[in-house]
Amino acid sequence: MSLDLNGAWTKSTRSAGNGNCVEVAADGVSVAVRDSKNLDVTPLVFSRDSWVTFISAINAGEFDLR
Repeated sequence: MSLDLNGAWTKSTRSAGNGNCVEVAADGVSVAVRDSKNLDVTPLVFSRDSWVTFISAINAGEFDLR
């Protein structure tokens, strides 16, 4: 997958103020995720459909620790 980032990175609203942030960029087809502390590391890239499925599972509590 190829992703045109064009400076479109946004930080999670739940990121801490200490720089431990998750950033996401999307182009409508793909979604990239990176760690703001490690900008030299290649971001993880997912299809939009996979990302939507993942976020839906999070919102449904499928990954909650019991």
